[in-house]
This record gives sequence, structure tokens and C-alpha cells, in this order.
Amino acid sequence: MAISDSIRRLLRYRMVLEKFKRFGWDTTYSYTIGKESGVSSEQIRKDFSKFKISGHKKGGYNINEILEKINEIFKKDVTDHIIIIGSGNIGEALINYGGFNKHNIKIVGVFDIDPVKLKKKYKIPIYRMDMLREIIERHKVKIAVIAVPAIAAQEVCHDLVDCGIRGIMNFSPVILKTPDYVNVYNIELIPILEALLYHSDSQ
Repeated sequence: MAISDSIRRLLRYRMVLEKFKRFGWDTTYSYTIGKESGVSSEQIRKDFSKFKISGHKKGGYNINEILEKINEIFKKDVTDHIIIIGSGNIGEALINYGGFNKHNIKIVGVFDIDPVKLKKKYKIPIYRMDMLREIIERHKVKIAVIAVPAIAAQEVCHDLVDCGIRGIMNFSPVILKTPDYVNVYNIELIPILEALLYHSDSQ
């Protein structure tokens, strides 16, 4: 199951509105959000209508009210627990990323097969793979990040789905096979870079 375009846009609007708030703005208009987000004013109004976000014809949209509504949609009043599979370079970068706390996202565990890493102490516990189900059930985890080599990614994916995971962010360079009810978002670093290089060279 793919993440819907409207959800992606809504998160983009939130990022733009948070920027406007840092500027000290109280209100804004759909065309201003559109100019910053690259989305048409008409589409923004359709998306807001879909999620029951209302504004004022003359006064525009109250930024705090929209942010509160978006955070309510994404249930940001509770802390979401996630896990990471693989503590290599990408996994370690995610562990050290400070932006998760800002959005009430907490990494409750990292899993690896490297015995050296399992013996070390980190700010986030590193567990053996055979503890996957126990940690997922204990913390009611629904989302996992896969940051393992390509050869191990599909097997890890099967284990996660079997343990109840319903959303996967995949950093491994493989297309994962999952049931339709599982959302997968692939972070394709090399293809994106190659596409950018292609377009840069052709201009």
C-alpha cells in the first residue's frame, strides 16, 4: 500500500507552516503556502477541505490552528515508537538524529547481528534479532526502519511483518515484497542522485 499523495502534501504544508511560524507570522493564504510548497492554491484548498481544515475568506488561514489540526490528524499528542534494523552508517545516523523528538517519535530499540555492537552500550539499546517480537509487542511498535545490506532486507521485512509491523521505511537498495496492508516507503539514495546527475548533465 502506497502512502497517499494527499498525506505527503499535508506533511509538506506542515513544514512550510512551521517555517512561517518561526518568521513570526500568525496567518497566511493558500497561494502563499502554494508558492513555498510548490502546490497549487486550488489543490491546497481541496486538501484542507478533505481534512476539514477551514480558513477565513478575508483573513486567510490561522497558522497555529492549521498546525494544531494537522498534528491532531497525525496524533502528535502521543509518542510513537519505532525501531531500526541495522546499526551501520545509516542506522547510526538515524540514532543520532535529533529531529525525532520534536515530532514525538521515539526509537525504542535497534537490532543488529554484529556481536561487537551488541556488547557496546549506546543511548538506545541494541538488541539481538531474536528479541524482535518481544520489543515490538512490549512497546506496541507499528513502524520499522530497515537499514541492512540488500541481501538481508527481504528476510528482515518478512520477520517484521510477521511480528505485526504495518509500516516500513526502507533504506536498503531492494524493492521489498509485502502484503497490501503494509505501507513501504523506499529511500532510494543512489537512484535519486543518479537522476539529479543525469538532469544536471543534460542541461
